[in-house]
Amino acid sequence: MADADDVRRLALALPHAVENPSSGFDFRVADHGFVWSYPERRPGHPRRIRTDVAVLFVGDEEERQALLLGEPGLFFTAPGYENAPLVLLRLDEVDVERLRELVTDAWRMRAPDGLLDGETAAGHV
Repeated sequence: MADADDVRRLALALPHAVENPSSGFDFRVADHGFVWSYPERRPGHPRRIRTDVAVLFVGDEEERQALLLGEPGLFFTAPGYENAPLVLLRLDEVDVERLRELVTDAWRMRAPDGLLDGETAAGHV
């Protein structure tokens, strides 16, 4: 079982990852978000930041669908996320090693090619 502290530790261990100030967590590389806490929106209620759910960048619709259909207990979507290359992840359902893989993959998809080339060659990722 993982939590927001695990997300923070794993994301900040990645090269050039920075945390944007927020009431949850929000990590970026080269000003591109790769993992952040879920801003739940319910009609008639104020937005609520859910630090028990992570929003992950997955790159494309094919990967998104594979995760959503392959592991529905772990991944889900919500209104406003249907057409974006993002999935929502239940942190209390994922172990830390799988979370590391997911956060690292999201970082790789958002990092500029030059950063990836240099970091991978140096063995940092």
